[in-house]
Amino acid sequence: MPHLENMVLCRESQVSTLQSLFGERHHFSFPSIFIYGHTASGKTYVTQTLLKTLELPHVFVNCVECFTLRLLLEKILNKLSHLSSSEEGCSTEITCETFNDFVRLFKQVTKAESLKDQTVYVVLDKAEYLRDMEANLLPGFLRLQELTDRNVTVIFLSEIIWEKFRPDTGCFEPFVLYFPDYSIGHLQKILSHDRPPEYSPDFYAAYINILLGVFYTVCRDLKELRHLAVLNFPKYCEPVVKGEANERDTRKLWRNIEPHLKKAMQTVYLREVSSSQWEKLQKDDSDSGQLKGLSAYTHVELPYYSKFILIAAYLASYNPARTDKRFFLKHHGKIKKTNFLKKHEKTSNHLLGPKPFPLDRLLAILYSIVDSRVAPTANIFSQITSLVTLQLLTLVGHDDQLEGPKYKCTVSLDFIRAVARTVNFDIIKYLYDFL
Repeated sequence: MPHLENMVLCRESQVSTLQSLFGERHHFSFPSIFIYGHTASGKTYVTQTLLKTLELPHVFVNCVECFTLRLLLEKILNKLSHLSSSEEGCSTEITCETFNDFVRLFKQVTKAESLKDQTVYVVLDKAEYLRDMEANLLPGFLRLQELTDRNVTVIFLSEIIWEKFRPDTGCFEPFVLYFPDYSIGHLQKILSHDRPPEYSPDFYAAYINILLGVFYTVCRDLKELRHLAVLNFPKYCEPVVKGEANERDTRKLWRNIEPHLKKAMQTVYLREVSSSQWEKLQKDDSDSGQLKGLSAYTHVELPYYSKFILIAAYLASYNPARTDKRFFLKHHGKIKKTNFLKKHEKTSNHLLGPKPFPLDRLLAILYSIVDSRVAPTANIFSQITSLVTLQLLTLVGHDDQLEGPKYKCTVSLDFIRAVARTVNFDIIKYLYDFL
């Protein structure tokens, strides 16, 4: 199907497999299909596009929105009811509280003439949330075709593998389909497909090559890369618009876009400002000494103690552990500065990268640099977890079971300086490499 190939790029194998599973409209399809892969690997888009293009009767439900059993079952039944009704608005809202009621009502809804003699598809996106609901829900969906005696296929879309789903009591095994990550060639092809019509394909392809050359090592998420491509393209073609360069002057175009890509790279996955605010920041070059771009604004969203946790993590990552007594104890005794300068330590730790540190060292530094007394409450530990989720800290595992988890600080010194300015903290005097 040529039209479908133009809509779904670089997923020919998966599309072909799904089409063979769907078969003809009146054929009984596979009872359940489990599709998994990392985020932004095309699972949802391919499934929705295929079902809409083939005009197959289906309902699509996001399990994040339907966080209770009742919401989930009613959403499926009401969507099916609207799908089967010949006139819009003539169907009434269906209430359902248990899975037994769902099976009974499902049989009634699918008796409609518009759903007879063809497969009905129930698509459950973010299916990993089903594991937190009732124990009978997942096995019930897997055997829905058998329980209802209807031609129905349940499609699960998830970011985790099937082995994490399989119930202990045993269940009907679904057909498992894997969506691998896009390669750099696939990303190049897909992103180039978004070319503005006023520019040539070669010009936009060159821009995408530059973008992927910068971001591919740290970001494989197609959604984020597409967002970055749209956000930074006006800056890339600015010399062409002003008449200062032509489309083939790649060196000049690269020099113009390079500093802006570096700013955007500091906060990949973090969108504290909108696209319009980012464009204003790109145009504002009045103060070259200030940190511009998204990274200048990310500290605004951090809670008060999270700022100090991040500063403490940076100090723990780049300062040797034996300097803690010197910097963070008020009465540490007399310590000669020359003792810290060994030959193998003359290379700046900032060139060697961050070192892992245990949780107890992070907390010890935190308690010493915060002015007020901080209790080790659940709030502090939850803020550490939030910084890991935001990828400002990285959990590097357990080197020793007795020591517990170890972390690394992943942000730059400029970022830490921006955070420190908001709490009037002098970070430089605590950095061993600059003394």
